[in-house]
Amino acid sequence: MIFKFGEYCSNVFFSREVPLLKKISDDLGFGSGELRPLLVADENTRSIAAKIAGQSGVPLCVLKSGEENKNWESVREILSAASAAGLGRDGIFIGIGGGVIGDLCGFASSIYMRGCRLVLVSTTLLGMVDASVGGKTGFDLFGVKNLVGSFYPAENVYIPLESLSTLPEREWKSGMAELIKTAVLDGDDFLDKIMQLHTGTACGASICGFYNSVKSSDTQTLRECIERAVLLKGAIVTEDLRESGKRMLLNLGHTFGHALEAAAGLGRISHGEAVAWGIARSCELGCELGITPQTRARKITELMRKFGYDLSCPHPFSGGADTLLNAMKSDKKKKSGRLVFIVPDEKSARHVVLETENEMKILENILKGGLCS
Repeated sequence: MIFKFGEYCSNVFFSREVPLLKKISDDLGFGSGELRPLLVADENTRSIAAKIAGQSGVPLCVLKSGEENKNWESVREILSAASAAGLGRDGIFIGIGGGVIGDLCGFASSIYMRGCRLVLVSTTLLGMVDASVGGKTGFDLFGVKNLVGSFYPAENVYIPLESLSTLPEREWKSGMAELIKTAVLDGDDFLDKIMQLHTGTACGASICGFYNSVKSSDTQTLRECIERAVLLKGAIVTEDLRESGKRMLLNLGHTFGHALEAAAGLGRISHGEAVAWGIARSCELGCELGITPQTRARKITELMRKFGYDLSCPHPFSGGADTLLNAMKSDKKKKSGRLVFIVPDEKSARHVVLETENEMKILENILKGGLCS
């Protein structure tokens, strides 16, 4: 797949195995020995980075894993490693991991010597379906999710499906939420396709059984879902790289979800689990505003429950409605000081700006659990 994002061009490569350094070098057009990379991984993907590097002895920066380490200190570590390795503007940053590594490595690449070439090897479901494509980079600051960042699409993105077999259940759930989010935007037939992933396993309704079954069985349906999600996101970002219009739809569930992450303490709940909870709240808001059909809201929330998400409201980690509202006031997606939400409609989703006192009361009731589905 090839996507044109403004002045950037991103190539997405699907494969079974992780790419070796020679393939990455060849795909970038480097001759033997010309590639000067810095590999960036975390504690979970160190072994994958070693496999990619082989015996080349290229420099490797290993960060602490987890959302709680998505901060300026991690960016500084990457920049320090690049400087120590003597990388110039012709250097290549290669991020190996999920969404956190992609965001951190991408941001560091965008500011090192005013911009170096960037390659991502996505090893998690969340990274594959969402974070690795589209060029959003950044880190958390002052307790606010992704407060600092840039738009800097990777030149090449690799999606090696074998890496999914190493994921713990929590990472599967984090990525599945973003997959479901994309399916809501793309139509009910995509939601039905994702349901096939669940009902097609030998363990049926057992959520643990689902993840174990996917790890050990043919992944064709899963690959088709991932490819479809990448195609949809790529098409949206091609039209709107800097999120001035249609790309806002990709924030379905995120205004609620980011507030929950911040209220709980960044890293206490996974991004995907927070987004799933946020999508459920978005369905409630859409129903109350007369935008989301009740039947579609039920279909979406029932699918998420089958995948084991906690959709309870108030959420156990929310800290209460006031805490969530305060977190939302720091959200980047505000418009003229008003809160912006994405809610499902009949076939996809649309954005709404809460402007009236009555609309804000509806929001407060949702956060208090008064309209919990």
